[in-house]
Amino acid sequence: MSSIVGQGKFRLGRGRSGLGLFANVMFAAGERVIEYTGERISAEEADRRRGRYLFHIDAGHVLDARGREHLARYINHACRPNCEAREEDGRIFITAKRAIAPGEELNYHYGRVYFRAFIAPVGCRCATCARRAGAVSRRTASAPPPPPPPAPHAAGSGRRGAPARAGTAR
Repeated sequence: MSSIVGQGKFRLGRGRSGLGLFANVMFAAGERVIEYTGERISAEEADRRRGRYLFHIDAGHVLDARGREHLARYINHACRPNCEAREEDGRIFITAKRAIAPGEELNYHYGRVYFRAFIAPVGCRCATCARRAGAVSRRTASAPPPPPPPAPHAAGSGRRGAPARAGTAR
């Protein structure tokens, strides 16, 4: 599959936070990397579907990228991301915040609302937070393990999928 993914620009692979999208080519700072595509649905329909790959466009519209052909859905969250999401005329584009080298995993911040609702309760697994947690865990090696994370229960629950993902709250 990776040989045809994004006409050679990307490959799917295991990242720190699960299946992720990796660059096969260099992307310059400010360059448009990929469009987040999917079925355009109403916010009410998104709440009903409670999908994993929902992306909030505006107050009333959401993209549902549940099909595997929508490659941008594989981009994971990072607290110090190399990309950012931008809305332009009702479309979502993922743009490089800095130069991205071949082999780097693509990531962007999913937004404060999504982060607080779905990532913070279970702990962020991005590279920045993992390094921070590794430094802490060496100092507190005898501490008991944390309790299991609660199951997400808000609209759009799942690893992805809060309509607030673009950084705007409803």
